[in-house]
Amino acid sequence: MGRKKRSIVTTIAPETDAKKKTRFQDKFQENVGHKVEEIGKTIGGHKRNLLYGLGIAVVVAASVIAYFVWTARNEAAGQLALARAIEYHDAVVSNNPTPTGSVRKQFRTATERAQAAIPEFQLVAEQYGGHIAQKAKYFIAVNQLTLDRAVGIAELEALAGSDDHVGKLAKFTLAQTRIDDGRLDEAATLLTELANASDAVVSKDSVNFELAKVYEKQGKTQEAVNILFEIAKAAAEAKDADGKPLPPGPVSQAAKDKLQKLDPAKAKEIPEAAPTPDPNLINIP
Repeated sequence: MGRKKRSIVTTIAPETDAKKKTRFQDKFQENVGHKVEEIGKTIGGHKRNLLYGLGIAVVVAASVIAYFVWTARNEAAGQLALARAIEYHDAVVSNNPTPTGSVRKQFRTATERAQAAIPEFQLVAEQYGGHIAQKAKYFIAVNQLTLDRAVGIAELEALAGSDDHVGKLAKFTLAQTRIDDGRLDEAATLLTELANASDAVVSKDSVNFELAKVYEKQGKTQEAVNILFEIAKAAAEAKDADGKPLPPGPVSQAAKDKLQKLDPAKAKEIPEAAPTPDPNLINIP
C-alpha cells in the first residue's frame, strides 16, 4: 500500500514595506527571542551579541534534545510494531482448536499464516525507516518463500547484498534455499562468507554446522569431519565464569552426534566433560 503524496501549495504573500516584514517563528523561538531582546535592552550594546548567541545555543540545544526524544520514541514504537508483526510470523499452524486461555495466534495452514503476516510487515516497513524497515523486509521475504518461492528468493538476494545484520540473516536464509535447490557450491560460498565474518549475527556454530552438512552432500567428508570436530571440541572445553563445564548446546550436541556417525574414531578424541561434583557430597571441615 503506497503512501499518499502530500501536495505542496505555494502561497504568494502580498508585498509589504521592508520595515514591516513579518518574522515566522514557532512558539519556542518566539519566547526565546523576546526574552533575549528584553534582557539585551537592559544591558545594552556590546553584550547583546553575546546574549543572542546564548539564545541561539538554547534553541539549538532544545532542538537536539527534541530530536533525540523523538528518535527514541519512534524507535520504541517501531520495535513494538515489529514485535506485533512477528506474532503472525510465529503463529501456530494447526487444525486443532485454540487452547483455552492461549493468546498466541493460530492459523490452519502455513499459507494462511504467511498471507496474514506479510501485510503486517509491509505496514511496518512503510511507517518506519532504517533497520526496522529492513528487518520487516526480511520477514516479508521469508514469508514469501511459502507463497511464491521465486519472489521470496529474489527479495532475499536483494537484502543479502548489504553487510549489515539483516544482510547476514538474509544470506544465511538464502543459503538454506540454495541447499534445498541442490545448488551446493553457492550455498558453501555463502556460508563460508558468514563463517569468516568478524561480527556474527547467526552463531558461528550454526553457520559451520550447515557448512559441514553441505560438505557431506558434496562428498567432502573430511572437511565436514574437521568442522564438526571443532564445534564439538570447543563445546566440550567450554567453562563458565567459575571454571565449571558448560552443558553442550543443541548445535554442538548435533555436531557431536553427526561426527560419531561419520568418523567414530575422531569423535573419541573429544574430551569428556568432567562431572560436576555434587555439593552435598563435599566434606566441609
